[in-house]
Amino acid sequence: MSTAAIPGAPLPVRTPGSRARGRHRRPERPEIRTGSPALVLAVPATPGPESRSVVEELLSIVRSEHTGVQAAVGYLPTDGTAAGGTEEYTVADLLAAAAEAGLPMPVVVPLVPGPHDFLTGLHALAAEYGATVTSALGPHPLLAEAVHVRLSEAGLARADRARLFAIATAADGVVLTTVGGEDAAAAAGITGVLLAARLAVPVVSAALDVPGSVAAAVNHLKETGSQRPALAPLVIGPEADSELLATAAEETGCPSAAPLGAYPTVGQLIASTYLAALPTPTAEELAEAEEAAATAGAGEGSRRAHAAGEGPVEG
Repeated sequence: MSTAAIPGAPLPVRTPGSRARGRHRRPERPEIRTGSPALVLAVPATPGPESRSVVEELLSIVRSEHTGVQAAVGYLPTDGTAAGGTEEYTVADLLAAAAEAGLPMPVVVPLVPGPHDFLTGLHALAAEYGATVTSALGPHPLLAEAVHVRLSEAGLARADRARLFAIATAADGVVLTTVGGEDAAAAAGITGVLLAARLAVPVVSAALDVPGSVAAAVNHLKETGSQRPALAPLVIGPEADSELLATAAEETGCPSAAPLGAYPTVGQLIASTYLAALPTPTAEELAEAEEAAATAGAGEGSRRAHAAGEGPVEG
């Protein structure tokens, strides 16, 4: 998939006939048609080495899974600082560029697992341009899977619940920590139920940005019988101050897993959230897409046959 640059517009543009050819090329998803709006991944942070590495890897996952997706990263700094760098833009930059170029308004996917303070400003900004903002990425079973893996990587849970051997350092209770206040902690509780089913240990949720929330959750686990509680961040990364995670672990004396970061299921959630927000194609559009795919497939087969010497023989 190639993209055509429009002067002054940082957004990639989907163009007809830009599909890469080749027998090993993964086919494009039929939902992503020519002229579909781009995906803007809204990041509640200023650009920096940590946030940049996470979002770039996540978009790489999205593009590899769904080759028709045209995506860009838009920062929405919480401190009013503008994004900087030749290839770094704010969400406002990208929406303004789409409007100026006459492109369809992008679908904005916020990079947060649940409620977050920055969503209010994001919705207000999108409303100015008539852009669609999807829901947050969670609660979702794929997030519970990602948290489980991060716990297992830290030696705090079995990698596979079907295995019966024990891990000496495995937690017998988990505090699922997130940011976004009490609303975020309440929403995280749903993912916590899914995580508890995977781990077979009690899971409670707490807000890293609410003083005393994590300590109270740890005390609750201890009062109900847990002797080795652990912290499991339901945090992708850019949306939370890393000092909050370190402080919570230090104050409670509990080991902690790493943030979700660019775990593959997070990329899958971004893609599926974007796809769900695309307009439903009409029967005519689907028929046109199928016809175009069939024509392209027939042409590719003819070229391969000719290259293999199977073309018509001239008498």
